[in-house]
Amino acid sequence: MKFEHKPVLLQDCIEGLQIKPTGIYVDGTMGGAGHSIEIINKLSHNGTLIGIDRDEEALNASKERLSEYKNVTYIHDNHDNIKEILQKLEINQVNGILLDLGVSSYQLDERNRGFSYLGENELDMRMDKSQELTAKTVVNEYSEKELANIIYEYGEERFSKQIAKNICNYRKQNIIKTTKELVDIIAKSIPKSKQNDGHPAKRTFQAIRIEVNNEIKPLYNTVKNCIDCLKPKGRLCIITFHSLEDRAVKNAYIEAKGKCTCPSDLPYCVCGAKTLGKIITKKPIIATKEEQEENSRSKSAKLRIFEKIEN
Repeated sequence: MKFEHKPVLLQDCIEGLQIKPTGIYVDGTMGGAGHSIEIINKLSHNGTLIGIDRDEEALNASKERLSEYKNVTYIHDNHDNIKEILQKLEINQVNGILLDLGVSSYQLDERNRGFSYLGENELDMRMDKSQELTAKTVVNEYSEKELANIIYEYGEERFSKQIAKNICNYRKQNIIKTTKELVDIIAKSIPKSKQNDGHPAKRTFQAIRIEVNNEIKPLYNTVKNCIDCLKPKGRLCIITFHSLEDRAVKNAYIEAKGKCTCPSDLPYCVCGAKTLGKIITKKPIIATKEEQEENSRSKSAKLRIFEKIEN
């Protein structure tokens, strides 16, 4: 197993969780256990780590890496189902939850999964290999309009219409099967003079991956569910890599915090506003210049932290 990528914003996450040695913590995106191993090293034998990942291969890699630790529970599921997962474990509330969204370093290392635009591999991009929808299906069966919208919204790619048009023209003659075929189509769709912001396929691959794994739509509700699952003073740390992800997290935090609409001259609240907690990070935490230089994945990372209050 390869673990070449250092976890993003690692120390900020560990500090943000305020780990209690006997607490119960959830790593909802376990990946290759980069964050998990730091969490569990701060737990005593009476503490518990619950590792969730929809990618069974990544989960197995984590089991191997954490094999010496006995107080870890591994769950093959989606963190969107956090409430149901904890109910099955007969756990009402936990002390902290961490979500590191987007593609994991483990998945990037496993090139044959089709997440990377480098090399030539099958168009897959499924985090959970048991699901039916793949990148190959999206690329070959979605309409030109659907592809253009996805690539523009999820990839923030300004040449989305041209890319979608060229994908549809190419597939009239041949099914697009590999990452290399798709990369070549994308590269021909973007003027050479505009290909100076990283790899030309980066944004389109991100967009297709988000669509395949339904990463954006459930996120707002997932954040609210995670907050519900926290104990008083429990913390939720979420790392995002996309503006839509960050907006969903920010808005969910704001709603959970609540806002009193009473006139300022009233001695106490009469509007009935309820608050579930407080936002610890008024502005998201971003990686230092040093971390960005060491780990390119951290350049777009934003960490937001929420703390549950006493009922």
